[in-house]
Amino acid sequence: MNTIKLKSYLNIQEEAVATGAITPGNLLAIGASGVANHAVASGNAQPIFAFEDELQGKTISDDYAIGDLVQILYPTPGDEVYANLATSQTIVAGDFLESAGNGALQKHVDYTTTVDEGGTATVVVTVPARPIVAVATEAVTTTSSLGRIKAKII
Repeated sequence: MNTIKLKSYLNIQEEAVATGAITPGNLLAIGASGVANHAVASGNAQPIFAFEDELQGKTISDDYAIGDLVQILYPTPGDEVYANLATSQTIVAGDFLESAGNGALQKHVDYTTTVDEGGTATVVVTVPARPIVAVATEAVTTTSSLGRIKAKII
């Protein structure tokens, strides 16, 4: 693949200043001073992705530096992106994907908790309201380096 936008029906995009190094295909978070890689693993996330700076002749392999204007895609449900996948992942089509905390995606794992049925203790678990941003549309395994995966926004 040579583009991050695989399928975009509404093609909602804009630019923002990079507050750190960003690789096309990374999940982003918007802040007061610009845009950065989403930094909270399994945390709430809006599906926002950096895509290649095609207007400058750049490819998906060309990173953005601090201060660069980042091309941002706001995919809507049903759109498909070629997102970055974290290391040590084994993904099959249909797996839910969430933030890995470094701009890449990782497999979502359901939250579980144990509650003492004797009534002497309770466990309170905070579950993010929206950690899942996409679903895998292909199988991919990564080892020691980041990979890429086709993912459908949900």
